[in-house]
Amino acid sequence: MTEISIAFGGKAKVVMGRLISGYLVAGLLLAAICAPGWAQQGGYKNYPNVPPPAGQGGTNAPSGTLEIPTRQGNYPPSTAVIPPQSPQSGSTDVIPPQAPQPTGELEIPARELRRQPGYAQVTVTVTNQDGGYVTGLQKQDFLVYEDGIQRPVEFFRRDLNVPVSIGILVDTSGSMEPKLAQARSAISQFLRDLNPQDDVFLFAFSNRPFLLQPFTTDHSLVMARLALLHAFGRTALYDVILDGLLMVERGRHEKKALLVLTDGMDNASMYSLSQVVSQARRLGVLIYSIGIGNPNIGSSSPWASFLGPLGFVGALDYDRVDAATLETLSRETGARTFIIRAVGDGAQLRLATQTISAELRQQYTIGFLSPDPGRTGFRRLRVEVPDHPDARVRVREGVTVGASGPANPPS
Repeated sequence: MTEISIAFGGKAKVVMGRLISGYLVAGLLLAAICAPGWAQQGGYKNYPNVPPPAGQGGTNAPSGTLEIPTRQGNYPPSTAVIPPQSPQSGSTDVIPPQAPQPTGELEIPARELRRQPGYAQVTVTVTNQDGGYVTGLQKQDFLVYEDGIQRPVEFFRRDLNVPVSIGILVDTSGSMEPKLAQARSAISQFLRDLNPQDDVFLFAFSNRPFLLQPFTTDHSLVMARLALLHAFGRTALYDVILDGLLMVERGRHEKKALLVLTDGMDNASMYSLSQVVSQARRLGVLIYSIGIGNPNIGSSSPWASFLGPLGFVGALDYDRVDAATLETLSRETGARTFIIRAVGDGAQLRLATQTISAELRQQYTIGFLSPDPGRTGFRRLRVEVPDHPDARVRVREGVTVGASGPANPPS
């Protein structure tokens, strides 16, 4: 301890304090896990990882080299950076909770259209210059381009209150310990804002994913399971997102999304980012994320690798969040990332979850046919609303077309 203090000064005391507190929490948690009957009383349920797929990119990966856009110097339009304790009054991101409206009959594409090879379906978000949602658009307002060539819109729907199958993935690694109370509060608010018919499941993850609540439309069950969130271990971010994609694919509703809440860097996954991106491209699930921490902190010193086999390491990386990965996943799927530099009283965190739940009710679904479906691979996508030149259109980066079936068939 003396040698560390000489090397790092006063900061080492803070680091060692965090480490000591972390190991005490770990001991208590291990004792609880080993106690008889803990699992029967609502403990974590192991959710086995699917074996890594052969080659790059999960099941049915696109052929050729996987392209992952590099992070730009400025945050992309799909990323909202919320500074610590910044006033939110008057912000375009402040969206008051909306009471769910009665859900009518869900409009889905005709079976004949869905079964056609090359059919693809995407979610589109349209906002104005102030960040407000542009609603009331019609089918003829949209132009769809695949690899720069315009494709006719074969299916169109306004998702005003369309039910969604949603997976909530919560980081419970050691560094989340001081942030879990705010996370529970924000997720509870998120659940209250959802459509009562939304189908929801809950994962916790540290070294590996834990399924705390399978799919349910009883959101109170998910809220009750939030009490099981305990901070311990390292961060297997890529594994849980891939497992979440496979899980949400089983959801009952056609529209599907993930909400990922994390404060760290991946340091425990079997999978790679390229595999996760490939699976996200294939399934077309919206991946919303909330990153808690500072994305600009540099790489940690060698002490971080040495001091933390239980995951309290990264004590020197304690407040670093992998914004680049979260931004890539949001950009690929047409969703959004929120970077919260400090939790504080949790107001910014609740704001982010409120914005996401509101956005899911303000989108459009567009379906089109990709020509030559036998030519497998990834095709770039662009959507425009030419009669609204100031509008910003957000949509997934592209679609993966496979020889075995439709491009991204709805469930």
